[in-house]
Amino acid sequence: MERLGPGGRAGKQMTRRVGIVGYGSLGQYLVDMIVQAGAEQGLQLVFVWNRSQEKMRGRVPEELQLKDLNTFGDRKSDLILEVSHPQITKEFGERFLRNADFMAGSPTAFADPETDRRCRRASAQHGHTLYIPSGALWGASDIQKMADRGTLKGLKVTMTKAPRCFRLEGGLAELNETVTERRTVLYEGSVRSLCPLAPNNVNTMAAAAMAAHSLGFDQVQGCLVSDPQLGAWHVVDIEVTGPGDETSGRAFTVKSSRRNPSPPGAVTGEATYSAFWSSVLSCTGHGGRVFLC
Repeated sequence: MERLGPGGRAGKQMTRRVGIVGYGSLGQYLVDMIVQAGAEQGLQLVFVWNRSQEKMRGRVPEELQLKDLNTFGDRKSDLILEVSHPQITKEFGERFLRNADFMAGSPTAFADPETDRRCRRASAQHGHTLYIPSGALWGASDIQKMADRGTLKGLKVTMTKAPRCFRLEGGLAELNETVTERRTVLYEGSVRSLCPLAPNNVNTMAAAAMAAHSLGFDQVQGCLVSDPQLGAWHVVDIEVTGPGDETSGRAFTVKSSRRNPSPPGAVTGEATYSAFWSSVLSCTGHGGRVFLC
């Protein structure tokens, strides 16, 4: 198999060398998928890193375990997948993009303007793609097209989960602990301000802010709801506003509601796994830019 040239053009299918950063439930799923079906998709696993090395013992072949993430360059990856924590992108995203295409599975990292700037610059300078997986964001490409055309006027993403499905920080975590009976709005406001408080829970909102680039993290609105009656579901409601007069009720609007089944207490819903795998398969090289997949 041949490697792709710039823009992903080649006469034959390439073998893309893939490194995975993070071995939680999603990382384990991706490792299994690449081992089982990677060859027919042109993917070869070359390393797996996890903060706790013990978690990989007996499950990931020793030769694929990366002990020190600083040595990732030795594995000559074509694509690096982060499915760990936004701090990884803050610390390593720029370095990853100097060497390979990079999919940031925790796009809440880009709520930090400096991280966003450095990664975009590295992508452009080195010709590697910064991939943003759409995950649970239904209609992501349509939102991006409206942003490209300048017709996107408003975007709000509401995420509702049972209290035990959240991993929150600070006062938001304290508020969630008090939710025992009634549906409670934990937060409503800009996605930028929410991301540091819920770095593992609002990647869908962060992806929305990246897709809605004409609005960005400051203008895309996020609403986080804790509902003890919800059961094993993750619900994402998306409200898009386009051209027209909103005050008279004659503006373009789209509303969608996505109900994703989830194991009790899980941060990631079941349907998100297959969506993420589809995103990985689309990472075939798109040049030095940000690409929603």
